[in-house]
Amino acid sequence: MQPLPPESARLLPEPVRRVAAWCVVVLLVTGVVVVGVRLCVEFKTAVVPVLLALLGTALLGPLYRRLVRAKVNRSIAAGVTCAAVVAVVGGATYIVVAALIDTGDEITASLRQAARSLSEHFGAAGTSLDDLASNSRELLGKFGGTAASGVISGISVVGEAIAMAVLALLLVFFFLRDSHRAAGTLRSLVPRHAGDTAEAMARRAYQAVEGFMRGTTVIAFIDAVCITVGLLVLRVPGALGLGALVFVGAFIPYLGAFLSGAVAILVALADRGFVIALWVLGVVLAVQVLEGHVLQPMVQSRTVQMHPAAVMLAITAGASVAGILGMLLAVPLTAAAFGVVAELRGRYASPGAVEAAESSGSPGSSSSPGPAPSS
Repeated sequence: MQPLPPESARLLPEPVRRVAAWCVVVLLVTGVVVVGVRLCVEFKTAVVPVLLALLGTALLGPLYRRLVRAKVNRSIAAGVTCAAVVAVVGGATYIVVAALIDTGDEITASLRQAARSLSEHFGAAGTSLDDLASNSRELLGKFGGTAASGVISGISVVGEAIAMAVLALLLVFFFLRDSHRAAGTLRSLVPRHAGDTAEAMARRAYQAVEGFMRGTTVIAFIDAVCITVGLLVLRVPGALGLGALVFVGAFIPYLGAFLSGAVAILVALADRGFVIALWVLGVVLAVQVLEGHVLQPMVQSRTVQMHPAAVMLAITAGASVAGILGMLLAVPLTAAAFGVVAELRGRYASPGAVEAAESSGSPGSSSSPGPAPSS
């Protein structure tokens, strides 16, 4: 005979006890996540360079591996890769900043003109837009002062940013040079029976981040080139600056493309009229269709696919935690989390559930679950 359960356990029905158990699990996981986020915010000077270095390593990994396969010393290959990224990022930053500086006045004037045009048709709402555009520089100055008020001075903010950038670059060098030791180091940090599972999870997370970074960079470049060419053909002022905005905004999925496209349409409406604005809208929509139906399936076919709702929630959460930097980091980190979940589901889900997920073609289903966990 089986022993009777304690009297307190029989007071609640079985479904209620299961719900209570799941609530405890959810509360514990939520508490761990909240504490982790708070610690990351408190130690952001150290955490942000590590995250940026991981993204940079994922993006530069193919170049480094190609150099290593060419019999180049690992340290030299990592140094050449870091020098290349400094040259490329520095050159791209210079081009973007120069384009925005050269065309910033034109874009601002066009936005003010668009706001005036809207105010003639929509009254108070347009007037508010006009006031916002006319005071954009003042608002930008106030925002910069507010952002710097939490630190000792503006110089310390710049110094902190430079220090984090230098630290991230050094971490990229070490991550690339010692990448062949990562699996062994991870296995030494976990129990022996969990080594295979931990390594497989880490590989899936890294592959998701690597695919996202490479795919997003390629797509952002193609989007920026296509829209810039379209704006130049339509003779819209500030085409280079608007193209730079499109490139930067592409790293924030959905929201970035919407904002940069809206700015381009408003500039065309103010300077070239309603017909040209419609043509710019057509160019933006055509590029978005090209991205969604051609570039995304071709370029990011190996990336862990996420539902747009999950992406938007991740961007919102990242913005609430760390502003623009959080928006940029939210999606690759979420992609890594989806990769880990897919790996765990492929390993521990029932065979029938895995077969059903694969047959339905659900996003993130694990096609190569990796080595089986040791007993």
